[in-house]
Amino acid sequence: MKNQLKVLRAQHGMTQEDLSQQLGVSRQAVNALETEKHSPSLDLAYRIAAVFDLPIDQIFESPYEKPRKNGRLK
Repeated sequence: MKNQLKVLRAQHGMTQEDLSQQLGVSRQAVNALETEKHSPSLDLAYRIAAVFDLPIDQIFESPYEKPRKNGRLK
């Protein structure tokens, strides 16, 4: 899942290890998220949003298309 984790982490002066400790996951898990090898669970996405004090949709790009005005997917 596309995300802004690496950018946000750098803006906050954090290492992958720093972020992993705040989230309660391994540094390798943070790396896998940053490199888009894995998508976060909903619980982890909420924890990441809390660390950066941002809504989830400002950190992660939805894998689904946005509905058109008529309610159908593009």
